[in-house]
Amino acid sequence: MKKLLLLPALLLSACAQPNAPAACTAPLKPALEVNLYFGRDIEGRGEVSDSQWAEFVAAEVTPRFPDGLSILNVAGQSRNSQNQTLRERAKLLVVVVFDAPAHRTKVQAIIEAYKKRFDQDGVFRIERPVCAGV
Repeated sequence: MKKLLLLPALLLSACAQPNAPAACTAPLKPALEVNLYFGRDIEGRGEVSDSQWAEFVAAEVTPRFPDGLSILNVAGQSRNSQNQTLRERAKLLVVVVFDAPAHRTKVQAIIEAYKKRFDQDGVFRIERPVCAGV
């Protein structure tokens, strides 16, 4: 019985330090990978077009992360408040930052700009510690 109680405690302690990656082997350095999922459906108005997305990236994302980023097309799925499964095309923005936590205001500004520009409820966000380098 004690072993079963220990496992949740170990899992909780592992979550207590979300920005602490495992030891990195040179030339890699500790960094943070930020994944942002942008749904493209605009309720009642169609979809964020490729040109609208490109304009958004140029105006809001690139100036905040000029050193590089990746964008992938993904198929998104979620459940709404009526328990219905919703599917939509989405964009996944991946950026690796070495300046944690200074990145937070930049990421939040991107999220807020997307929500306002395309009438979105939110942008799904994941952050995880990684080892990275060129």
